[in-house]
Amino acid sequence: MKIAQPFSTQKNPKARKKAVVLFSGGLDSTTCLYWALAQGYACETLTVTYGQRHVREKQSAEKIAAKLGVKTHFLDVKLPWLGGCSLTNAAAQLPDVPVEQITAGGIPSTYVPGRNLLFLSLAGSLADAVDADAIIAGPNAVDFSGYPDCTPDFYKAAAQALNRGTKKGVTDGLEVLAPLMYLSKADIVRLAAQLKVPFELTWSCYAGGEKPCGKCDSCKLRARGFEEAGVKDTSL
Repeated sequence: MKIAQPFSTQKNPKARKKAVVLFSGGLDSTTCLYWALAQGYACETLTVTYGQRHVREKQSAEKIAAKLGVKTHFLDVKLPWLGGCSLTNAAAQLPDVPVEQITAGGIPSTYVPGRNLLFLSLAGSLADAVDADAIIAGPNAVDFSGYPDCTPDFYKAAAQALNRGTKKGVTDGLEVLAPLMYLSKADIVRLAAQLKVPFELTWSCYAGGEKPCGKCDSCKLRARGFEEAGVKDTSL
């Protein structure tokens, strides 16, 4: 299992470091948070809502952060032009295709325009303000829906911008870490199990509801990951 190398590093590394973790309450971001704590980072989380069709992810983020006792930041951003995205428009149909075809049809309707660029900018602002040494996020370029803002090239460019456009970046250097970038979903599940992530508290389903729908891209990729890893998903 190969953990991704950082997209940027500190100029002056120190023993005890602080990190801002972009945290949705889903499987990937929760694994990143547990990984960061295991690496010795003092963590603060940033959870951004942007008009999603449900609040289950935020509820999960609140429960997991409270369980871990980490400092949290919740930010609600209003972007009125996102009506064409099926993650924010409850009237829109979520994609329902076989898991093998998820990346075959181009960029799906669940893509939120500029979401990760916005998230990293907000995380950079927070990191600058609280003197954090790193930003940690959970993009994946293996088992994913083909979003352009989940690629290594995007994160490399974003890391360069953050290190040129923040006080922390130009003085000490700001780490930008994406530890799950090159892992399969099964590898992510295995890593999460090793870190003792509480799967039952995480939420990945795009639809919301009492139980995961089992039909959306996120549910299908998650289910395949648990099956291939041979691990029970206690959220079901």
